[in-house]
Amino acid sequence: MSGAVPAGSPGPGALEAAARARHADLPVGDEKTALVRSMFDTIAPRYDLVNRTMTFGLDVRWRRRALGALALPAGSTVLDLACGTGDFLRLLAADGFRPVGADLSWGMLAANRTGAPLAQADGAALPLATGTVDGVTCGYALRNFTDLAAVLGELGRVVRPGGRISLLEVAEPDGGLLRLGHRIWFRRVVPVIGGLLSDPAAYRYLPRSTAYLPSADELRRLLVDAGFSSVNRRTLSGGLSQLLTATRSGRP
Repeated sequence: MSGAVPAGSPGPGALEAAARARHADLPVGDEKTALVRSMFDTIAPRYDLVNRTMTFGLDVRWRRRALGALALPAGSTVLDLACGTGDFLRLLAADGFRPVGADLSWGMLAANRTGAPLAQADGAALPLATGTVDGVTCGYALRNFTDLAAVLGELGRVVRPGGRISLLEVAEPDGGLLRLGHRIWFRRVVPVIGGLLSDPAAYRYLPRSTAYLPSADELRRLLVDAGFSSVNRRTLSGGLSQLLTATRSGRP
């Protein structure tokens, strides 16, 4: 599930992310966008298999939690941003929503067999009119966007007042043996599994890409600045994943 290149000048969030990325020797700007798009084009054919393997199937449970937290009625139009091969789209359709998908990676969209309406689109310049979707889901793509603030601002534009967003992203347990085990698994074992089943370079990048992620407080600030209220962040499965939910401010 790929990210996107921003439109216009980078905002403060992008500059802070760029500083973190440079410290971790990761690409920024157009170089990052090109890398992310190429990487997801490459891994699309076996993306689902690797996800199920490296999370022991927990990613499906986490997506179901995210859908429950969306708290929208059946029939609502929900955009799945960075939709990839369609994990969220299938669950949305099964729950009675009207899903639409957008992703920067053409390879991911070509592997998407959900039948939902799809668009190859930049997350910071979505081909949707203002206030035309009831909600947005996004699974594990926040760190892949080149300018996260710009993307969240675009979500604030396309989601109607009173609409909801439910965003999943990786996290790390706070401490103890679970944190140590997670670091060994995510930083050492996952790249090996990804290399055996798919593209080695992509799954070496995956653990390192967490350097792009803002702190929990910064994520909340970015969402408020984008026009959202009732921002909530919760950790899942002991801190292996995080779920961010929020409501678009304004009268429905």
